[in-house]
Amino acid sequence: MHNEPMKTDDSNCQASSRRGFLTLAAISTAAISGSLSGSWKNAQAQEQPQASASKWITPPEKRILLSCKLSMIKGDIDGKPITLAQRLGLAKQAGFDGVDFDEAGRFTVEEARAAVQESGVFCHNAINHAHWDKRLTSADPEVRAAGVANITHCLRVAHAIGGSGVLIVVGRGDDGTESEVNQRAKQEIKKLLPLAASLGQPILIENVWNKLHYDHDAPPEQSPNRFIDFVDSFKSPWVGMYYDIGNHWKYGQPRDWLNAFAHRAVKLDVKGFSRAKNKFVDITSPEDDVPWDQVRMGLDDIGWSGWTTAEVGGGGVDRLTLVREQMQKAFGV
Repeated sequence: MHNEPMKTDDSNCQASSRRGFLTLAAISTAAISGSLSGSWKNAQAQEQPQASASKWITPPEKRILLSCKLSMIKGDIDGKPITLAQRLGLAKQAGFDGVDFDEAGRFTVEEARAAVQESGVFCHNAINHAHWDKRLTSADPEVRAAGVANITHCLRVAHAIGGSGVLIVVGRGDDGTESEVNQRAKQEIKKLLPLAASLGQPILIENVWNKLHYDHDAPPEQSPNRFIDFVDSFKSPWVGMYYDIGNHWKYGQPRDWLNAFAHRAVKLDVKGFSRAKNKFVDITSPEDDVPWDQVRMGLDDIGWSGWTTAEVGGGGVDRLTLVREQMQKAFGV
């Protein structure tokens, strides 16, 4: 049955409507709260174990952070295989601030994340050494596509483990002319930039002995300008450098290169090298003639801070501890 609306003053009507709405809202809220309180508590109880199982892994706050490559950490103790989480734990026992997850191709995203969570060891970067075979500079488009897939996986692993970048080797200079290989690599890296940006993982190009962006058979002192020009050609904050100090001590002065690289040098690889004997050696060993004082000055010049990662022969806790101490000596920390 419909009742005729009672005529009244508009202001009284509006006030009455507001009071009625607020009353209904209060009653509805109380009713809903009462009816859902049980299910809400059940949901909280179900979510709580999952929330507590996920640990927030963070590194210490330091200007220079020390890490080692995952591949440096032995995979067994007294001949018995150990888990990935246990391997990461050895780096922590040796005093490292974190690990560079350079075996990303061996593990799924889920496996990598679970190991970091279990070990509590921060992993700042991801790498898959298949980049030497699956080269972005190859003339074969299928090989380049495999290289893009490789880096895609590394980007997802780096994101899952809480890292801040992916190291890549773009390929080899003898895959074609310098113009050809640069163009191929740029074409493939550009395909990866949307994912790199969405995951917050910069693609960091390492300087290696690949006959690209330097003169392989020429003596020092060489300029880093070709390397810089290649990185700058992307005009992207998601492309930078993972500067390997030992690799190019053979070709140039590290202080000069650091000053030229400036903000582009996001992370550092660390190994010793003897120009006199033309071979890699332990960091700060008697044979190592890398001018580490000049390295420190170069880092000071550009106000650098970040991750430094050893890339030398590894082993168990004793060997890893020695490497960490050598790095501390090199960087004066």
